[in-house]
Amino acid sequence: MEREVPTALPGEVLVRVRACGVCRTDLHIVDGELNQADLPVIPGHEIVGIVEEVGDGVADLAVGDRVGVPWLGYTCGECECCTGGRENLCPLARFTGYTIDGGYAEYTVADARYTFKLPDGYGDAEAAPLLCAGLIGYRSYRLAGETKRLGLYGFGAAAHLIAQVAVYQNREVFAFTSPGDEAAQRLAREVGCAWAGASTDSPPSCLDAAIIFAPVGELVPRALSFVVPSGVVVCAGIHMSDIPSFPYSLLWGERVVRSVTNLTRQDAIDFLTLAPQVPVRTHVQKYPLAEANRALDDLRGGRVTGAAVLTLP
Repeated sequence: MEREVPTALPGEVLVRVRACGVCRTDLHIVDGELNQADLPVIPGHEIVGIVEEVGDGVADLAVGDRVGVPWLGYTCGECECCTGGRENLCPLARFTGYTIDGGYAEYTVADARYTFKLPDGYGDAEAAPLLCAGLIGYRSYRLAGETKRLGLYGFGAAAHLIAQVAVYQNREVFAFTSPGDEAAQRLAREVGCAWAGASTDSPPSCLDAAIIFAPVGELVPRALSFVVPSGVVVCAGIHMSDIPSFPYSLLWGERVVRSVTNLTRQDAIDFLTLAPQVPVRTHVQKYPLAEANRALDDLRGGRVTGAAVLTLP
């Protein structure tokens, strides 16, 4: 549909979109699995664009800056979570492409506090996955702790980025993909994973931690079965199918299961500084904006290797 170009209000910037990543969260929203969206809503929260207009009170961004807009789009700044360094848990938080219009469009408006200048060395499409797959992946990775052997379940957009960070930091990475997904397993090996196999396979050695990016609850007890005592299983998605019951023996030994909720601005600052140092390379499949539905369908059907990205002229 056609809409009027929005205007940047105080504290906001108007961004002309040049690329927007297609995230599995978008798919959960479109498919109704996340049902608190402010409908109708424009999806998309891995936005790369150029600042076209700056609202009153914005000092750190200027017209012409290339910026990224991530999932977390607003917090109150006043609650205990915000003042205690846990703004990702703010009860009044709003989210790009879910409760705020996102980047499947030619223009979007964003809170300047949650708009970040992007590092050089990345094309627009290549930078887009850094804004969610990268940021959520990085937060999940940090919550996994100081691990030597890391398992990644669901080797898509987030896993292929954070695997590069882990390899850069001299960690051994084991990639678990959907059974038969040879393309994802090849990509895992290309980015430095020590082993790649199906999620139904057993890794060649025990894991210190595992991150589950796939929205499949039955992977939680499976990952627990391979994690050493005191190891951590991190559930990185915003949505997951029900976790089946499992014997207490899998959790025994001070093992931990924890979720990841959103991100913080510090996550963005840290990861966008680290990414070009590795350097993290994004593997993308590009689609024009008009083919957003095809991109979503390809993601739903497992036909995307790496990350899907919508591009605009």
